[in-house]
Amino acid sequence: MEAAAPLVSVRQLGRSFDVSAPAIQRLLTGSPRRSVRAVDDVSFAVDPGTTFAIVGESGCGKSTLTRLVAGLDSPTEGEVRLRGRDGGPVRIQMVFQDPVGSLNARWRIGRSIAEPMPKDMDAAARRARVAELLQTVGLSPGDAAKYPHEFSGGQRQRIAIARALAGEADLLLLDEPTSALDVSVQAQVLNLLKDLQDRLGLTYLFISHNLAVVRFMADRLGIMYLGRMVEEGPAEVLFGAPAHPYTRQLMATVPDVDNPQRDREPVAFEIPSPLNMPPGCTYSPRCPLAMEICRRERPMLRDRTNGTRIACHAVEG
Repeated sequence: MEAAAPLVSVRQLGRSFDVSAPAIQRLLTGSPRRSVRAVDDVSFAVDPGTTFAIVGESGCGKSTLTRLVAGLDSPTEGEVRLRGRDGGPVRIQMVFQDPVGSLNARWRIGRSIAEPMPKDMDAAARRARVAELLQTVGLSPGDAAKYPHEFSGGQRQRIAIARALAGEADLLLLDEPTSALDVSVQAQVLNLLKDLQDRLGLTYLFISHNLAVVRFMADRLGIMYLGRMVEEGPAEVLFGAPAHPYTRQLMATVPDVDNPQRDREPVAFEIPSPLNMPPGCTYSPRCPLAMEICRRERPMLRDRTNGTRIACHAVEG
């Protein structure tokens, strides 16, 4: 049987932002225009019904990448292709990091959930659909009459998920959806997301810096550093045998109950400023394996025999 086409195809995507000083200040000081590359030549694909997770430190470009996929921002280079199961358009919804700020405090929950529904849907059908969605995410149909402040953080995130499902989404963009929640509530929301994916065949683009959460959720994993993808592949492979020095250092931060005193590679140097990027590999100032070529020549993503891709001069195969 022929494999399904990717739901999302990101090809050589780039996004730059102008961070220049005001024109009059540049004129007086003679300073040039300056820009920051938030996303730099990123490519990956997300298959229907799977979870692709993007991982990296703060400022690596994860959220900018999410906005580009959502169409909330335009790329400077490259493209995002979206293809539904039937070859038609892909319906996208987002679940944001802050479940408080993402809901209108003046609207009852039922109105917030119904907002993405078709405008020609009659009132009775809307109420029935809202009740169904509330039950789907583990809440009561009677909660539709309440306001956001009457719910806990975890319940508000469930409401945000129900609202995303109300738009009949094919693709959910989950931008740090559990980072504002305590650990026990995180587990409830993650289990809900997994259950919904199994039942409804949803596709997730999952953005996080929490590797324990990512390990539970992801089918494939992309590691970003300063706007670039440095390693990408099946999650079980990258967690089991990370190859890129940056990926290895990230994985070393995950607690290991069986081996809490394991040796860890020291992390050297600070992250370079996006306004003053080093030549060659941007990770070379921090990398324990850096060679002369790393400081001169930028490594490109290449395929490996284990089904992953890596951008590193120092790693074979």
